[in-house]
Formats: sequence, structure tokens, C-alpha cells
Amino acid sequence: MTFSIIGRCPETGQLGVAISSSSISVGARCPWLRAGVGAVATQNVTLPALGPQILDLLENQQFEPVTALDRALNANGWSQYRQVTVIDSQGRTAFFTGKEALGVHNAVAGDQCVAAGNMLAGAEVIEAMVQAFEKTPGVLADRLLSAMRAALAAGGEAGPVHSAALKVMGDVIWPIVDLRVDWEETDPIGQLDALWQAYRPQMQDYLTRALNPTVAPSYGVPGDE
Repeated sequence: MTFSIIGRCPETGQLGVAISSSSISVGARCPWLRAGVGAVATQNVTLPALGPQILDLLENQQFEPVTALDRALNANGWSQYRQVTVIDSQGRTAFFTGKEALGVHNAVAGDQCVAAGNMLAGAEVIEAMVQAFEKTPGVLADRLLSAMRAALAAGGEAGPVHSAALKVMGDVIWPIVDLRVDWEETDPIGQLDALWQAYRPQMQDYLTRALNPTVAPSYGVPGDE
């Protein structure tokens, strides 16, 4: 039903999540990030509250990811239905898959990343994601999307996927990338990749406009001079 990868860029400290699902609007429920703190993906029979709760434990209690994940799962119950991955601002990871996870499922931690999925075509899908992330050069968003394409090449989900999302946190408190395909019949990951290619050359302009409008580039809309 869902596969995802969360990762960190050791050069910039950026944190990111890429995720896809057979369900509608996966980006509304499953990826959770906080600048300078960490990233969480909650999936399978998801409980969205786990995302902010784990991030709170990482930030306020200074717990390591394994402890934060365990505390949040125990506090909410029904953990046997959850699949959750965590990475903190230092690149430490944790993951959990309950015994009621759907279909073929797997979770694998790699260098500065952790991937997981359920209702998969095969367990090797998740291994392919981690390998692609580790081998792909470039910015974090490119590496995350490379992992998603590798998942598809390895078989992806047992059935078709219909939604996808990409979210990246940098130095500011809002996402520097927050792109979603809420429903697409045939290729949501391809559509998400196209959105990123369109957004990528504009990303810094939006940051500049927010932080110092006096040096911001033109808006590129009718009437703008």
C-alpha cells in the first residue's frame, strides 16, 4: 500500500521524505519533518499523530530515534498495525513494522537514510531504494526521487500507486520543498519528479523573497516590473 524513504544530506543538514501509495493523498498523512530535529514517515494503517509526537520527543526530550519511536508507539497502542521510520538531525535512524503490516513488507536502514514499505511486489524493493539513495549524487531531493524510481524498477507495490509526495526541510522552519500528487491514475512518481524539475530552479527565489524581499528577483507574473 505504501513505500517511502527518509534521508539526510550530511553536507547541508537537510532532511527529507519521499513517499508513494495506492491510497489518495499520501502526502497529507504520512510525511512529518522538523528543521534541525528529524523526519518521520508513518504508514501501513497510519496514525498521523505519531509523526509530531516522535519529533517532539526528539526535540524536547533529546531522545535517540529508537527511544522516541518506542515511546510514541507504546503511548498510542495498536502498534501492531503501524509501520514507522525515523531519522534525526545527526543521521541516526530507527524503524518499526507491526505484525499486522499488510502483504509483503520490509524496512532497511542505510547510510543517512531508512526506507520501508508494505504490500510490496517483493522485499527487494526496499533494498533497491536504499542502494539508489546511497549511490546517487546531488541534492537531497534528487537522491530521494532516485530511490523512488529504483523502487518502481524493482517492482514497486503489488498493485498500482496513485499518490506521491516529496518534502524537504532546510535551515528555515518551513519546508523548502513541499510537493504532492494527490491522485494520478498511472504514474504519480513521474508526475512528482516533473513537479520537482519545474520547482527546482525557483526554489532559491522563494527563499530569497521570504528572507529579504529587497533583493528578491521579479515574480514573473503579468504586471510585475
